[in-house]
Amino acid sequence: MSLPKPVGPDFSSGPCAKRPGWTVAALNNATVGRSHRSGLCKKRIAQALDETRELLGIPDDYLIGIVPGSDTGAMEMAIWNLLGARAIDVLCWESFSEDWKTDVIKHLGLEATVHAADYGQLPDLSNVNFNNDVVFVWNGTTSGVCVPNADWIASDRDGLTICDATSAVFAMDLDWSKLDVVTYSWQKALGGEAGFGMMILSPRAIERLNTYMPSWPLPKLFRLRKGTQINEGIFKGETINTISMLCVEDYLDALAWTKQNGGLAGLIERSKNNLLAITEWVEQTDWIDFLADHSDYRSSTSVCLKISADWFQVLSQDEQTACMKSLIRYLEDEQVAYDINAYRSAPPGLRIWGGATVETSDLKLLFPWIEQAYAAVQKQFA
Repeated sequence: MSLPKPVGPDFSSGPCAKRPGWTVAALNNATVGRSHRSGLCKKRIAQALDETRELLGIPDDYLIGIVPGSDTGAMEMAIWNLLGARAIDVLCWESFSEDWKTDVIKHLGLEATVHAADYGQLPDLSNVNFNNDVVFVWNGTTSGVCVPNADWIASDRDGLTICDATSAVFAMDLDWSKLDVVTYSWQKALGGEAGFGMMILSPRAIERLNTYMPSWPLPKLFRLRKGTQINEGIFKGETINTISMLCVEDYLDALAWTKQNGGLAGLIERSKNNLLAITEWVEQTDWIDFLADHSDYRSSTSVCLKISADWFQVLSQDEQTACMKSLIRYLEDEQVAYDINAYRSAPPGLRIWGGATVETSDLKLLFPWIEQAYAAVQKQFA
């Protein structure tokens, strides 16, 4: 007898699953064919910013802007505009945090204290020096390891905290008082469209922009200042370059869905329920385990898993990679799961998105299919 299949087979960690029930008709009210600088379009962009503030509980004195280049663009802009004024600490435990380290040290030529950990682990947060600017990811999208909370961040810090929170926002509880720059993209926890990033600045970050000018040149798409002062227009809906109003409409649709599902608390609960379902399956399955070493810092969104069976562990790296590709292909051919292979620079394994746009019922239907695919590749590779 054939196994029942998930209704939604989209478990990719980015772009992530659209919200349940989404259709293209959700974009019918998009203000297409109009200048993004027209009054009507600026009103829609401003609505997106206002609803973001309301749903995330962002303080009134923080600025929120839409910038080009997705979360990567937002983080690059923060790093290139704000760093260089004081010493720097960088936390690295997966591929994207490694990218930010490379930006700071190799491309900007700045010295930094690096706090590193292997995939599945978290650096010792007690060693971070908050007299310095601190660059980190809240959730390691490619490792499934997240910081447990913001308690480790000093309230009386002198430096800025610059946080890539792209797979944490709308899925995890962020303490805004501990964060000076937060970036994320629409295509993660809300299942929005790609290409645009969100940048949230605290008053301390705003002051840095108004009092410090980096020595290196900045391309137009990176410029957060007009002259020597912050360009406040960016944070009032006047985007740096042309924005897709189709994507804005899709973001507004995702925000409306968030409101209908209990707001931020509702989305966090949905993601926690997804992690709970995966945890229960892992605990009763003897050949699979979490990549994250400890449950205290295990992500509920980018859930990374590894094959723990002895026969798999004795395979070479290339053989493990080939085995996982075969397992993934099996699931895709059966149309039960798409794009759940581990990130290309991470250890071979599975990466299943557990954000709020994924239904827990679909995850539970997926697990027997993974077991069936595993049995097939075991026969082939063991």
